[in-house]
Amino acid sequence: MTHTSAPSERVSPLGMRHALAGFATGIAVVAAEIDGEVVGLSANSFTSVSLNPPLVSVAFSDTSTTWPQLRRATRWGISILGETQTGLLQDLRRPSTERFDRIAMDVVDDAAFVRGALARLTVELDTEIPAGDHVLSLLRVLDLHRDDEQRPLVFFGSNSHRLAE
Repeated sequence: MTHTSAPSERVSPLGMRHALAGFATGIAVVAAEIDGEVVGLSANSFTSVSLNPPLVSVAFSDTSTTWPQLRRATRWGISILGETQTGLLQDLRRPSTERFDRIAMDVVDDAAFVRGALARLTVELDTEIPAGDHVLSLLRVLDLHRDDEQRPLVFFGSNSHRLAE
């Protein structure tokens, strides 16, 4: 067995971001209706955690202004975007007060979903774990639906892509 020494350079946030941009993910939108307004954000840190009990996770930045608002909701909607929803990405980058102005949303019991998403999960907060400059949120899945006719929108290299046929 060959052992190599650890890199001598510190791992910078920029270097970390660049390296992890090489890991393809889907694009999820986490949203809820709070005081009559849809509040939410896109997240590529979304991942499956457990099938029994059904748990998923999302990591929220400590500097996020949306996360404290979302935390007020008892239920959230997670929408997994399909490849035809690339146009929504520019809107999701808008300031939080304008983010959902041009995005068609459906609200069910305060959980907000992007209309026409590939998959929808209704979740509630199970556990929060401080994790560096983020909070890792474990979310219990209460309900879900997937449109088997759609293909996913993929995030890779800091850009969205479609899967090749």
